[in-house]
Amino acid sequence: MSAGVERRVALNGVELAFEEHGSGDRPLVLVHGFTGFRHDFAPVVDALLPSAGRIVSLDLRGHGASTHTGDAATYTFDALASDVAAALAALGIARCDLLGHSMGGMLAQRVALAQPERIGSLILLSTSAEPLAWINQDHIELAAYVGREQGMAKLAEVLRARAADDPTRGEADRRLEREWGAQEFWGWRDARILATDPVAYQALGLALKYAPDVRAQLSAIRCPTLVMVGALDAEFIEASPRLAAAIPGARHVVIPNAGHQPQLEASEAFLAAVRDHLARART
Repeated sequence: MSAGVERRVALNGVELAFEEHGSGDRPLVLVHGFTGFRHDFAPVVDALLPSAGRIVSLDLRGHGASTHTGDAATYTFDALASDVAAALAALGIARCDLLGHSMGGMLAQRVALAQPERIGSLILLSTSAEPLAWINQDHIELAAYVGREQGMAKLAEVLRARAADDPTRGEADRRLEREWGAQEFWGWRDARILATDPVAYQALGLALKYAPDVRAQLSAIRCPTLVMVGALDAEFIEASPRLAAAIPGARHVVIPNAGHQPQLEASEAFLAAVRDHLARART
């Protein structure tokens, strides 16, 4: 993987960390999900560069190397979506192709509605336009409590310890661990948790559970849109086609053998779908 240029930008009372690869006026902007960070896309950046030209990957507030405010009131979808839009403006990006993964996809929908002139196309990966009602509020609150009181390293340790017997853990995720090896896989997983503000963990976890259903608003989106989901992503496989149906002309692609991280679990199919989308959207 090539080394990107890591930078920071001040906006909305926080600093966002981001990384740039390549060059070009119309970048592909990557927005990670809940408890993720920009490195979730690192293994596919080099392969995407010939099609994208320039790639900008962000750490959302409360995640990665961006500001951890420690204040629940600052962790809302509106605040995070405003950060993404402000980052585009601060970086002088007049138009981009915006890819949002999971929670990042929910934010990308809001950015496209608020600033349609900046969004040349959308890629909505493993995401929804509806509340994630299946999220267990007690689990979110307990995990956040552990993170606040004992540290996020302890939370990472607990999550790793229960992973082997976790009935909700999908086969694609288990396969990725086997392919990468435990050391690399859990190094990545632990790094994500360690880089998450425990206050953001609770506030945004609950925001996902109780998010408003925005499908009725999505008919206003007119840019080319690709909605992707892994065939093994149990929590999003049903919501994904409903999301695609709400956006005029959106294409829906199901990635075989992938769960919630298609860019890692089925990278060739993910890359093929993104390259095809960019070729269509930029003509």
